[in-house]
Amino acid sequence: MRKMRRLVVAGLVMAGALTACTTGADSGARQPLSDAGRADLQRALDAAVGAGTPGVQVVVTEQGKEWTATSGVGDIATGAGFPAAARIRIGSNTKAFVATVMMQLVAAGTVDLDAPIERYLPGVVQGDGIDGNRITVRNLMQHTSGLPEYLELPELDGDYAAMLKQHFDSAALVRSALSTMPAHFPPGEKAEYSNTNYLIVGMLVERLTGKPFAEEITHRIIEPLGLKATYIPAPGEIELRDPHPLGYEIVDGQRTDLTRLETSWAGSAGAMVSTGSEVNRFFTALLTGKLVQPAQLAEMQRDPKPLTNREGIDYGLGLARLSVPCGKQVWGHGGSIPGFRTYDGVTADGRAVTVLANLRASDAATAAAQQHVFDTAICAA
Repeated sequence: MRKMRRLVVAGLVMAGALTACTTGADSGARQPLSDAGRADLQRALDAAVGAGTPGVQVVVTEQGKEWTATSGVGDIATGAGFPAAARIRIGSNTKAFVATVMMQLVAAGTVDLDAPIERYLPGVVQGDGIDGNRITVRNLMQHTSGLPEYLELPELDGDYAAMLKQHFDSAALVRSALSTMPAHFPPGEKAEYSNTNYLIVGMLVERLTGKPFAEEITHRIIEPLGLKATYIPAPGEIELRDPHPLGYEIVDGQRTDLTRLETSWAGSAGAMVSTGSEVNRFFTALLTGKLVQPAQLAEMQRDPKPLTNREGIDYGLGLARLSVPCGKQVWGHGGSIPGFRTYDGVTADGRAVTVLANLRASDAATAAAQQHVFDTAICAA
């Protein structure tokens, strides 16, 4: 998710200690990364902390083994470390979960990817230059709809403390966005990341199934994969469930604790919570055909479009092909929400990497240092 406009500005700098651990049932299996690769990754973690992120954790999963390393702190005030198996808000990774549910519905014949959204949500997708008869389900899932960004609404630019007490309805946010902002381009002309698309995809899941999108994700993905730490916050649930680091945002030039967050405004575009280990498990299961049929996985990865407003990302259907320096093929997503940033992907040979940061970078140097942790973990020997 993009940050709400009032939660902007630059970061500060601090350093921290590094800890690492290895888990896995088969101690004879090859461990993720060589010794040299781990050393490189540890240096990248420390550099990310030095560039301004309070704490960073990386989880590497490969061949049934898992390695976790952490640098910095989870709580600036107390100096407490970034907890093991930390839960954080995973932001736009939520879109990959929602897209997975949609592709299960496609396989069941419940929905046609190339049908206009007007068929399923009549009257919902209409506005200035916006016609639901011309925008397909595929357009929404691939960000080729041309729909404006609902996060630009003035009601999401208010006082943060007040927003903690306010519940937002996805349908109302979509209605407000489409009635006050014009289309950015005709459907299919290009790909531009807009969270509005996935609020609507979540609404479509609910229309097709008759159940909340959170219930469908839980029933179809979380429970079958045994993701014990992953959840969609209940209405009014503003506290993160333990264990978790605090999440920070630069507000008026200061690191500000935004761990407590009312995420109904993020909804099916970015409200989920998980851990590095469980995000790796989800993406690995998805990309190895354990959650969707081969035909639907192929559709998710077919002809990904370069996003005009997200550098280095080609977008499929809820899955992104990510550019990394070593040229490996990587599919995943990533997420951003006030207080937290995640980087997530799986290589063609099965290495899954998730990086968790408890500061959403507002300057290029901090963002680049966080990205470098992910690139190092993906590319290391």
